[in-house]
This record gives sequence, C-alpha cells and structure tokens, in this order.
Amino acid sequence: MKNLPQKVRSKKLSSRVDLTAMVSVSFLLIIFFMVVRELSKPKAMEYDNGQDRECCDCPPRHYGENRSITIMLGENNKMIYYMGILNSPIISPKEIKYGKDGIRQELLKRNKSMLEYSAALGKPGRGITVVIKPSKKSNFKNLVDILDEMDIANISAYVIVNDFTPEESKLLALK
Repeated sequence: MKNLPQKVRSKKLSSRVDLTAMVSVSFLLIIFFMVVRELSKPKAMEYDNGQDRECCDCPPRHYGENRSITIMLGENNKMIYYMGILNSPIISPKEIKYGKDGIRQELLKRNKSMLEYSAALGKPGRGITVVIKPSKKSNFKNLVDILDEMDIANISAYVIVNDFTPEESKLLALK
C-alpha cells in the first residue's frame, strides 16, 4: 500500500466580527442629530404691541418700549419708523430714506444710546430691537436693503412681521 497524501485541511477562522467601532459611530451620529435638532429650532421672541391692555390711551412705559423701533416698508421705496408703541410713541412716526444719511444713521445713533443706557442699568450689551413690517405693496429689494442696514448697524435683535394694525395701515397710506 502506498502512502496516499493526506488532504490538507484549512483552519476554520473565527466568524466573530468586532462591532466596537460600529457602536461608537452610531452613538456619535445619535448625538450629532440630537444637537442639530436642538440648534435648528426657531428662536422667537414675543412682541408686546399693547393690544391686551385695558387702557389704550395711556399704556404704561416698559423697558422694552424704550428699546423697540418699528420700521414699516411701503410702496415706492417709502419707509416710516417710530420708537415705542404707536399709541404713545417715544419718537413719533417719521418718513426716512434708505442709506447712510437716513435709516443707518438713525439706527447707529439709537443703538449706541441704548447700549450706553443698558450698561448704566447693569445690563450691558442690550441694544435696540427692530421690528420690520413690510407691506404687501413693498418690494423684495426694500426688505433686502433694510436687512443689509441691520447688518451694517450691527443690530442683533430684529424680527420681520407682516401684521399691520389699522392705525399703521392708515399711517402708511397717508404719507
């Protein structure tokens, strides 16, 4: 009898897969999406326009009224601004132009004085809050222009709303 060569059998390797890296990556993804979801929530502030007060003729002055400027955008590049609330404004409604000699100068002046005022009260860094109200007759260029002015004047707190009170609508139509 001859010696037959024996078959060489290969070693069977372990079929276990190390999933440690996969678990780490999945936890990182979960944390990433939780953070992204939290940061993508819209931030909004409540604007008190005084409609819920009983006495509309003589509303009390609050610290926030001293800080708010409302800018209304109308047709044909018309812009009207006032400070405070319309029933008893700190600065009565005025028509103003776009650019460095118009609204930009006013925003820079008001923001500077409000920063000084808030620093004196012990609340540094609280400048003005601007409420931008584009009318249906205003164009998109005017809105972009006023947003550029917010950036140039370094106004950090502003909001765009499209609800006009009847008094504001009349004021925009008159001038």
